[in-house]
Amino acid sequence: MTVKLSSPSLCGVKTISFLAKLIIAGSMFAPIAFSQQEQYSVHPDSKKQAGVPRGKVTQAKFADSTVYPGTDRDYWIYVPAQYEPGQTASLMVFQDGKAYVNGSTFNALDNLIHRRDIPVMIGVFVNPGVVPPQNENAQTRFNRSLEYDDMSDRYSQFLIDELLPHIERTHGVQFSIDPNLRGITGASSGAICAFNVAWHRPDSFHRIYSTIGTYVGLRGGDEIPTLIRKTEPKPLRVFLQDGENDLNIYGGDWWIANQMMQRALKFSGYELKHEWGDGGHSRKHGNAIFPDAMRWLWHSDAAEVKTHYDQCRNEAVRFLESGENWQLLSDGHGWAEGLAAMPDGTVFFTDVPASKIYRIGTDDKVELFAENTGRANGLRLGPDGLLYGAANGAKQIAAWDPKTAKRSVVAEGVKCNDLVVRHDGTVYFTNPADNKIMMIRKGSGRAVVVDNFSNPNGLTLSADQTMLFVGHFPGRFIYSYTINDNGTLANKQEYYYMHVPSNSLEGHLDGMCVSRDGWLVAATELGVQICDQPGRVHLILPKPRLAKRVSYTAFGGKDWKTLYIATGNRVYKRRTKLTGAQPWRAPIKPPRPRL
Repeated sequence: MTVKLSSPSLCGVKTISFLAKLIIAGSMFAPIAFSQQEQYSVHPDSKKQAGVPRGKVTQAKFADSTVYPGTDRDYWIYVPAQYEPGQTASLMVFQDGKAYVNGSTFNALDNLIHRRDIPVMIGVFVNPGVVPPQNENAQTRFNRSLEYDDMSDRYSQFLIDELLPHIERTHGVQFSIDPNLRGITGASSGAICAFNVAWHRPDSFHRIYSTIGTYVGLRGGDEIPTLIRKTEPKPLRVFLQDGENDLNIYGGDWWIANQMMQRALKFSGYELKHEWGDGGHSRKHGNAIFPDAMRWLWHSDAAEVKTHYDQCRNEAVRFLESGENWQLLSDGHGWAEGLAAMPDGTVFFTDVPASKIYRIGTDDKVELFAENTGRANGLRLGPDGLLYGAANGAKQIAAWDPKTAKRSVVAEGVKCNDLVVRHDGTVYFTNPADNKIMMIRKGSGRAVVVDNFSNPNGLTLSADQTMLFVGHFPGRFIYSYTINDNGTLANKQEYYYMHVPSNSLEGHLDGMCVSRDGWLVAATELGVQICDQPGRVHLILPKPRLAKRVSYTAFGGKDWKTLYIATGNRVYKRRTKLTGAQPWRAPIKPPRPRL
């Protein structure tokens, strides 16, 4: 009797006898290496075939990285016979390149290109970097885990901005810049590396072949399935392979981790195929099905990789309009901040170093509203119809008439960053220079300290205006206070748990707003994070490509369903299904959340 766990659609798997599996399962003394027992027949497409033109393989070295200083590495380039110099070609990048430099891989590429199962494609096979030892008694620094297991965008910068341009310049080839014509692959840590490149740079890569992927807790990879579920879907096409006897060690369980990846990708509507076997931590199964995986990744029906909201179950479907993306409204600012909307949906924002305020009409026309603002930062509309601003350069809380731009002073001699105004006219503002949260009662003109708070930044009110939310700028928590009848604060808690980048301990929690039904929408280093009332992140919207960090958020537009964000020198907008709360109006009690 035999058991075959591989999909019948993929050929080349030699089965393991049921008796052998019983013997393995019954062993009580020494573990048996499944990777040594795995046997797979060579796929027909991995064999040399008559009449098929052969590609050319060139080996070289790269030692000029600024992303990974001091490293050198070998790489190989496969150029198919069909490639014509001066033309662009599709691209496939292989991590742990030397492991793929063999007749089987090149035969498969030759055969698949010849039969037009995949486009004319250049292969780049790149090894991880090493920092050579300083002398014969010193240890080499091996960069493989740093480069491959790292969850940040560092390796994608190296590959896309350093290595690939170097190869084009040096070897007289030209890669397509269309992400639909770019794929990337790897095994083990090389697989998570491949996934992360496409995850961080979907503008460069859309196709991923992952075998025995290390989606475990070595350098934060165990968080990827969660981020896939919480992040706005990206146009990626993913083939996953793993075996049930893969590693189960200190960093995690590879077999379970790959299944979690599959379930997360399916949950969020990605273009996905998986092939499970019974092997161990070995390239054998992944190599055996390589031609079929490539054929599926590149078949003509998948000419353009897309997102599929009709198949998506993550919160993007609840909050976002399908097909809507970030739209650039204004560019070239020193540092844009302080988005605030009027009742008609008109939005104002500040350029802090330029001491200017701009107006965005409901027709998206941007015009200068005020100059010499005292480096105004945060802006909010008050119940009296005035536009309140934290003019830290002038050490004032100021107010502008939105029709005439006439300026008045609300409070003097205050250090301030961001502010919010309640429906009763109470102003709360942050003073990060002195680590304080301040309050100005309506008409008093005097600021009083309501709490000591290290590095406060953005703040906003709950929809019912009974709570104040304050971001700890360098941390990962947004704090919640209850507001007493006299306006003072109580019951401070580290309430909203925000996601932070893997290569930083700082969340850069900044300007925020809330929807009428109680969702908190916060600017963070990772992008815009949308949280429920109990303090949990439901959705992450990555910042627009080439944008700086998101520094402010606000709802506006005619129906208050448009989300505006500031990202350093730019301001963007996009349509949502949420409706913004208006703090200057009567409080709104949101519906009870799921706990």
